[in-house]
Amino acid sequence: MPGFHLSETPIDVAPLRAGVLDPRAGGYASFEGWVRDHHAGRAVGGLDYEAYAVLAEREGERIIAEAKARFDVIDACCVHRVGTLAIGDLAVWVGVSAAHRGAAFDACRYIIDETKRRVPIWKREHYREGDADWLHPMAEEA
Repeated sequence: MPGFHLSETPIDVAPLRAGVLDPRAGGYASFEGWVRDHHAGRAVGGLDYEAYAVLAEREGERIIAEAKARFDVIDACCVHRVGTLAIGDLAVWVGVSAAHRGAAFDACRYIIDETKRRVPIWKREHYREGDADWLHPMAEEA
């Protein structure tokens, strides 16, 4: 399985977690980002994610490779949804295994922060008032 990929279907965490676990690992960290019902003081009813898939996966793989080298982790994976998502849906998942917990936590944070900063994924929020806006996830606070 690639270290980074986009998914048009709901993210199943269990096999992803199993995929990064390793007998050499003493620590595992993960992050789950869900669709919330508000943003910037507005009620959100759902959203759409779109990505420039080839570039997104290439840049995502680069981020995974950087995290593995920088934090000395054993394995790492990031999956980001594309398509229409409802409130409460899992939008992004990151999992990291490492010999020690500090490296796992640090790499996990690095992967999600860099994914939001560098990967070309756009979000269109649908507001309960009836309108919608395109946002780039990079512009949001973590």
